[in-house]
Amino acid sequence: MQLILYTRPGCHLCDDIKEILASVRKVEPFELREIDISTDPALERRYGRDIPVLLINDAEAARHRIDERELLRKLKDERAP
Repeated sequence: MQLILYTRPGCHLCDDIKEILASVRKVEPFELREIDISTDPALERRYGRDIPVLLINDAEAARHRIDERELLRKLKDERAP
């Protein structure tokens, strides 16, 4: 399962979601790719301050915040046949 996190340095909400991802990853494994939008002008225009954005298998799963329980539910839903 592939997760993508759109983020930028100095974003406290991004730091929060990274902590949740690290915690959840201990019980529900996944691949995580972090993308710093400040290095890409197109992503900067697309997301601006509207971050973090979390994608699970290319579908938006969260914007700004997600708690551990909701993230676990979404990951399990993605794994379900």
